[in-house]
Amino acid sequence: MSNIGVIFDLDGVIVDTAKYHFLAWKKLADSLGFEFTETHNELLKGVSRVRSLEILLEVGNKTITEAQKQAFLVSKNEDYLEFITKMTADEILPGVNKLLNYLDEAGIKYVLGSASKNAPLILKQVGLYNRFAAIVDGNSVTKAKPDPEVFLLGAEKMHIKPEHCVVFEDAIAGIEAAKNAGMFAIGVGDKKTLHKADYNVNNLTEISERFFETLMTLN
Repeated sequence: MSNIGVIFDLDGVIVDTAKYHFLAWKKLADSLGFEFTETHNELLKGVSRVRSLEILLEVGNKTITEAQKQAFLVSKNEDYLEFITKMTADEILPGVNKLLNYLDEAGIKYVLGSASKNAPLILKQVGLYNRFAAIVDGNSVTKAKPDPEVFLLGAEKMHIKPEHCVVFEDAIAGIEAAKNAGMFAIGVGDKKTLHKADYNVNNLTEISERFFETLMTLN
């Protein structure tokens, strides 16, 4: 049994649902009469749905009532759900299955730590739901990243100390959350954007068995 545990973010690490979030948010922005671009969408990565709406409204310089906010959150999620219910295993990102297979063989526990409230549905759609020891998602926490709550709860689920946990994240807020939890943070994606990570890869195909063997030696 290994002395380390692994926590995976979902969007941008296991699957790429950012494109579906973008389409759903863009539809909302269009209805409010302003442009919402893919560059704007980068600001929403790793943050909660409520905070994402606030950022979108800031982009459009729009002020709405609390009742309208709640209605928009529902409609956005309905549009997003329409996209993700059509997902298949083909949308699992490169290197994911190979890495999970290695972790299973090495006896390394791993859980999901995601801001998404739809994480269980997405994992079921792509056939990965039963592979994780636990799923900590937006339904499990009260504080959004960069608060470390989601990752600390993930460590607790694995019965592993935070300082012995490795986090895979593609968002700035997620990297900050991992560091705030005292964990080893691996940035998946643009190195310049995720420069606060302890280690950087473009995708999970770049993670070798030797990488974990080295980490286990250090812990």
